[in-house]
Amino acid sequence: MRARLLPLLIVLLTGVLLALGIPLATSQAHSEQQRVVVDRIDDTARFASLAQFAAESPNDGSHLRPLATLREELNRYHEVYGISAGVFRRDGRPMAVAPDRWEAPGGVAGREFTEALAGRRSQGPAQVWPWDDQRTLVVASPVIRDGDVIAVVVTESPTGPLRSTILQSWLPILVGEAAALLLALVAAFQLTRWVLRPVRVLDRATHHIATGRLTARVAPAGGPPELRRLAVSFNEMADHVEEVLEQQRAFVADASHQLRNPLAALLLRIDLLGLELPEGNEEFASVRAEGKRLAEVLDGLLGLALAEHSAADTRVVDVAALVAERVAAWRPVADRSGVRLRLEGASAVTGWADPVGLSSALDAVVDNALKFTPEGGLVTVTVTPHRERVVLEVADTGPGVDEDELERVGSRFWRSQRHQNVSGSGLGLSIVGALLAAGGARIDYAHHEPTGLRVTVTVPRHAPEPATFVPISPERSGPGGA
Repeated sequence: MRARLLPLLIVLLTGVLLALGIPLATSQAHSEQQRVVVDRIDDTARFASLAQFAAESPNDGSHLRPLATLREELNRYHEVYGISAGVFRRDGRPMAVAPDRWEAPGGVAGREFTEALAGRRSQGPAQVWPWDDQRTLVVASPVIRDGDVIAVVVTESPTGPLRSTILQSWLPILVGEAAALLLALVAAFQLTRWVLRPVRVLDRATHHIATGRLTARVAPAGGPPELRRLAVSFNEMADHVEEVLEQQRAFVADASHQLRNPLAALLLRIDLLGLELPEGNEEFASVRAEGKRLAEVLDGLLGLALAEHSAADTRVVDVAALVAERVAAWRPVADRSGVRLRLEGASAVTGWADPVGLSSALDAVVDNALKFTPEGGLVTVTVTPHRERVVLEVADTGPGVDEDELERVGSRFWRSQRHQNVSGSGLGLSIVGALLAAGGARIDYAHHEPTGLRVTVTVPRHAPEPATFVPISPERSGPGGA
């Protein structure tokens, strides 16, 4: 969610900064150019006064002195400021220009010259931008005598200094915009973290509940009010789910326990009736087998309810030694069945687990592997340490399961259609999953090549995070467990 929310906030904040910065930069450029234009207008006004004085001098040769003064002023102006300037008669003939032979841009038909002939000063050229390196700044003013325009003063300024000044005036704006954008990025990051922090906590708590740690809760503090209310609703939902599941488990455990005694009495009566029947009676054998199967189902249900209900006593365990002990306990059973049972891997590695639950889970997995492995087959138990976990693999060379059945392995009461003749209730691996989940471990199933089933038990090497949640900062690690 942050990957979508953070860019959106950045785009919005960048748009706001640009909406403020661009008009400010434009206004600054207009202001700098207006200052230059005003200076040029003042200059042209001074030259217009000199030109008017020269034009008013009598035509007896004395007018040459004011005209020479005008030319001298224009030349000095050009030498000092590098600005071309000239005074032109109405027909475009020059009275005095600097440098020599300079002509007004556009001649008599130029926009500035035409405005001056109409008795108006230049309205100001189009805005010059720092990238307009081919532009010049042209300003024209009329020379008026007796209400008539008798000449036009024109100046043409290079825009290099103006463009440099505009860039220098933009530099503080650019620095301010960059600083504001950086602050906006930090603010956007902090805002998204504040908004999404309760979401991450909710996600972790949901993950724990989904993996069986039903005591996970969220402290409704921090974040927007809507998310705090969501945290309260989540806790109420988790309480209700835990209560319903607890009632269901209690019902299964009570029902299984209450049915065991009547079923034991029923099996005893069946055995007593069998004494009156001929030996080898098929109906009696069928009834007795179904009764024993029902007893196994009740025992499995009771074991599953206890596995899901009991709290795991987790601690640091020598997993390799525990596995070696269970393999040694099952080796006589494997020998009687003609199956080789082999232990491989590390001889000493610790993990975080419930030793009783892990032992029971290993017993069920090894028993299942031996049960389905034919005589002469091989069951291999491997212990492999990793940095954050210990992996236990139990691989057999039995018939295995089909591809479409692999996902259903470990489901309650599920048994492969090919193995219906093998005794069992279909609850053994479900109990294993419950025992391992209570201790923070995980069980997975895969095909074993060339034939058989490979069961992988993953045990964490360190204690998982507590299941009861308070607001957690994003820098902390993710949920513990497998």
